[in-house]
Amino acid sequence: MSTSLLRPPSLLRLLGAWRAQDSAEPAYRQLAQALRMLVLDGRVGLNVRLPGERELAAALGLSRTTVAAAFDRLRDEGFLESRQGSGSVTRLPVGHAQAPEEERDLTSGGNLLNWTHAALPAAPGVARAYAHAVEALPAYLGDLGYDPLGLMVLRRAIAAHYERRGCPTSPDQIMVTNGAQQGFSLLLKWLAGPGDRVVIDHPTYHNAIQALQRAHVVPVPVGLPAQGWDIDAMEAAFRQTSPRFAYVIADFHNPTGRSMDPATRRALVAAAARSHTPLIIDETMVAMGLDFAPPPPVAMHDPSGRQVITLGSASKIFWGGLRVGWIRADAQTVAALGRLRTTMDMASPVVEQIAVAQLVDADVGLGERAGLLRGRRDHLMGLIERRLPHWRVESPAGGLSLWAELPRAEATALAALAESLGVRVAAGPRFGVGGAFERFLRLPFTLDEAQLEAGVERLVEADARLHARMPKVRDSLAMALEADRLI
Repeated sequence: MSTSLLRPPSLLRLLGAWRAQDSAEPAYRQLAQALRMLVLDGRVGLNVRLPGERELAAALGLSRTTVAAAFDRLRDEGFLESRQGSGSVTRLPVGHAQAPEEERDLTSGGNLLNWTHAALPAAPGVARAYAHAVEALPAYLGDLGYDPLGLMVLRRAIAAHYERRGCPTSPDQIMVTNGAQQGFSLLLKWLAGPGDRVVIDHPTYHNAIQALQRAHVVPVPVGLPAQGWDIDAMEAAFRQTSPRFAYVIADFHNPTGRSMDPATRRALVAAAARSHTPLIIDETMVAMGLDFAPPPPVAMHDPSGRQVITLGSASKIFWGGLRVGWIRADAQTVAALGRLRTTMDMASPVVEQIAVAQLVDADVGLGERAGLLRGRRDHLMGLIERRLPHWRVESPAGGLSLWAELPRAEATALAALAESLGVRVAAGPRFGVGGAFERFLRLPFTLDEAQLEAGVERLVEADARLHARMPKVRDSLAMALEADRLI
């Protein structure tokens, strides 16, 4: 397995204000605790080599003895492994809960409140677009209906959409797919093979992680700092691991909801260009802005599409049942992907493509649904602040969910207990690799207010029951076993 090096400036940004000056706790214990949380939260991935003791001590303004003691503690706990000449590499203790390789069935039944879907019902206008598509269909019936690149009417509409956002695009740079997930699968098959590495921001979209793992491609996670993205750490991962590509969600990130600012977008493309690392930018959430519109697309910094490949989708903004997505890249890449696609399927459904072309041309965005989502987001935040005040949530500028931080690494156990009480939630490890993010839950605010209130009530009960009979020494395995017993 490849090892990437985390340099002191990046680690300092991740640590933030790690030391409480008024605490009686020794500095080495505070540092060990802060580093342990970075690993458990997934902000520092597994198999990452930390800076040397002397180098880190100088960066932190501590003695080498203090840093050495912190590292010793982490080694004893199983969070670090040190080898002569190889430095100290992050690990997880044996028995730490891992994210399941196969997802459970996400359909709800009985009185179970399924709180895992971050998606909306169909937007106004979808039915009209389908009616228009059926009326227009006879003009297409004389053709075979097999076009692996997609109907030209939709490719033109998508290209015009990028033009309106400030990114010059021609229709031959667009390929229509059966949703963004198929687009990602095509790119993965084209760019990488078993054993190759792919850099991801961490946490990230769970289906992308699953696609990488099922293709036996090694994800190289680069943790998200408290705010924004760490481009220095990204560039270090590009240089040190030679990935086949990097996968980044720059717009209203799933699951955190953050949005990459214009300067960071420019810096990311420049870093990728220096290391010749293709970027796959997932824009499936780009229309989900609640507090502000998204910045111009990352592809604006590479209009040719040779360095920056963009994934888009009609599913989040219009309706998941449309199953229409697209890839924006250079024309040669699009042609190559079209040839590859014919080995998997022949084309996307014609009626859906005509309908999406009309919806994209209308360019209505969220419309009135933005106010509805803002209200539900704020309502859910208020519920958590009142009923679960020991949890930490920040208001996302967009997207469809909150990324709630728990005070302890117990998300899997809490989710297991919550399901027995009638609510299914997505625990943080689903959005990371190696069992990361045990202190997080993703909570969509797409449900109505009554359902959000019911969901929080059941989480409050699960939280209380989980801690009522917990042992004083809390580790994730013990908590999961205790949750199973309580269930």
